Amino acid sequence: MNINTFKAFGSRNYRLYFIGQSASLVGTWMQKTAVSWVIYTLTHSTFMLGLTLFASQFPSFLFSLIGGVVSDRYDRYKVLLITQIASMVQAALLAILILLGHYNVWGILSLTVLLGIINAFDVPARQSLVYEMVNDKNDLPNALALNSSMVNLSRIVGPGIAGIVLESLGDGVCFALNAVSFMAVIASLLMMRLPKYVKVNHPKNVFGELREGMAYIKRTPSIAFVLVMLALISLLVLPFSTLIPYYAKDVFKGTASTFGVIDSFIGLGAFSGAIFLASIKTGRNLKKILFINTLVFGAGLILFSHEHNYPLALIFVTIAGFGMMSQITVSNTLIQTTVAPQMRGRVISFYAMAFFGMQPIGGLVVGSVSKWIGTTNTLMGEGIAALLIGALHWRYLRREKLKAQATQPPAGVLTRLA
Repeated sequence: MNINTFKAFGSRNYRLYFIGQSASLVGTWMQKTAVSWVIYTLTHSTFMLGLTLFASQFPSFLFSLIGGVVSDRYDRYKVLLITQIASMVQAALLAILILLGHYNVWGILSLTVLLGIINAFDVPARQSLVYEMVNDKNDLPNALALNSSMVNLSRIVGPGIAGIVLESLGDGVCFALNAVSFMAVIASLLMMRLPKYVKVNHPKNVFGELREGMAYIKRTPSIAFVLVMLALISLLVLPFSTLIPYYAKDVFKGTASTFGVIDSFIGLGAFSGAIFLASIKTGRNLKKILFINTLVFGAGLILFSHEHNYPLALIFVTIAGFGMMSQITVSNTLIQTTVAPQMRGRVISFYAMAFFGMQPIGGLVVGSVSKWIGTTNTLMGEGIAALLIGALHWRYLRREKLKAQATQPPAGVLTRLA
């Protein structure tokens, strides 16, 4: 950690956002942990865990392109404020359902689908607005890395608290605390002083703007490659998290607290990776870092998959968490630092599609495959998939290097020109 680690905090708006969002995200991770635990306790089915992930993220995949257009056409600040209020209402409804005791799997899944729809509009607006919160645009990579540290620190704290609350106070309290936590981020948004929104005329309709966004990505192969790699990771590797309740309950013979601890150690690894990214100097080759950390991610999952020693398993899952973090943060940074400002919302919506759209499909695949080959073998397969995706990264980096060398004139030519 060095002086550059927190330089984005020099922007007042970003500082307010960071504080408010940090409190809200702890509640979000408490709710995620509670939903997974309640579903697994009711069904004892890894397939239902995959279906839960599908319910939470596939709606984001369906509506994220529209969310990206909304982010580019309207005031992103107001869009974000509305989505945060809507998320608070969803958490409150879930808490009421659980506390009254009149709930079943399908009721929980229905409210999970509602949150997925809200997130389709929230993610493009929130990610795009970070650019406007930072005064010095050179601090944007640092702000995005700090965002990841915020998400992953909350992932350390949230599941741990959720495990304790689930055992001592019950699942309904977890959901109620999440609803209350949204008040922090809403308050931080109301305290911001952003530049006045200037309405821009949009002659094209929604579908015309979507086609424009797709054409832009096709013309920008560096962005297209990042999106494809993120989609593969989201489909084949990131759904590993749906299998963690099985490890907590059946492999390590634990309780809700055990599940919370494992999830927290994943967050610890991811938080460490985010701090590492926030501390690196501007100009470092992020694509190379992404390649290396994809291999780290895969190795961590393979080592964890068949490990029955609990302390050792926590070490391996922390390594996996460190590698996992780069997939989201570095991909986001590479996109945000290269995309044209007028395309930011739409391109981020494709990023959201790759991230949220492939995971739920992968969750269903993982849940189904685990029934045939076993959960531990499925997780090991996900680790191997990460290594293969890392090999694709290496191939792309090598091709970029050869292309750069081919465009440079020989040293003798440079000497004669001089």
